[in-house]
Amino acid sequence: MAVILRATDLRKDYPVPSRRQPLRALAGVSLEVDRGETLGIAGESGCGKSTLARLLVRLEDPTSGTVEFEGEDLTALRGSRLRARRRRIQMVFQDPYSSLNPRQTVGAALAEVIRVHGLANGRAAERRRVADLLDMVGLAPAHANRYPHELSGGQRQRVSIARALAADPAVLILDEPVSALDVSVRAEVMNLLVRLRDELGLSYVFISHDLSMVRHISTRIAVMYLGRIVEIGPWEAVLDEPLHPYTRGLRDTMPVPDPELAAREISVPVRGEVPNPVAPPPGCPFHPRCPRAEPACAESRPALVELLPGHLAACHVTRRELENRASRPAVERT
Repeated sequence: MAVILRATDLRKDYPVPSRRQPLRALAGVSLEVDRGETLGIAGESGCGKSTLARLLVRLEDPTSGTVEFEGEDLTALRGSRLRARRRRIQMVFQDPYSSLNPRQTVGAALAEVIRVHGLANGRAAERRRVADLLDMVGLAPAHANRYPHELSGGQRQRVSIARALAADPAVLILDEPVSALDVSVRAEVMNLLVRLRDELGLSYVFISHDLSMVRHISTRIAVMYLGRIVEIGPWEAVLDEPLHPYTRGLRDTMPVPDPELAAREISVPVRGEVPNPVAPPPGCPFHPRCPRAEPACAESRPALVELLPGHLAACHVTRRELENRASRPAVERT
């Protein structure tokens, strides 16, 4: 499939008062998103997921690296050229209340997007487009006259999704889009996102700390830790047979509805806290918390390489084990 969005070696530093070293929120992230694909981004709070989202839509500029949309480098664009391209990459934020203007009705918020980008010919066409967008996300025409405080959390997030769709995007960056909602509403919004993706042919970057949500919607999953991707691959491979100890620890703490599976032993727990990103540990950034760490893990940072077909991970231990397994004679392996 054709790549629609590509990030290459994205880095983002933030200055820290009274410290010589900056806070490195992203430490060299590269990824690709195909047309119609959903790439899930998972990891603990503070791993750089939201920073990555802001860089992908150019809400912030990277310290270094590039973001390409349909083969064009967005980091090199300015003014009207950037605005025209960025219209095709929209973002849905975590908190729908703070992302909506409390002084605008729902209809006015949607109409403003349509008007700014010149996507309707006249006010009548604009009103029809607003009605179509509300219907698309499961809201009634009467919601156009309401203000955000008159809506439930789920309704506000539906409005946020409609506002993103109003710009006629090809890619949606979804930053924790259901984490602020009641549990009973999350499934409805997730199913809405799946339907819209399939009907409109959208590509998603779906960001969440909840692996069960990432699994529900994603084609591939990238796991981030301390500003880096430590594992990426098809969701079945990443969650069923994780190659990185951090991914395995996250997977083992997922709620499981099957009592027998839920009772399984957690073999690789994630211990301790995320290190200070201003002074990250040497070598593999996960080694202070890793139950499988070896001396080499503290000495050099493992590269993110393909260890199995389409399945990449950054782990010295797993790489050595797979290489040793592959070098054994076939009779011995059986």
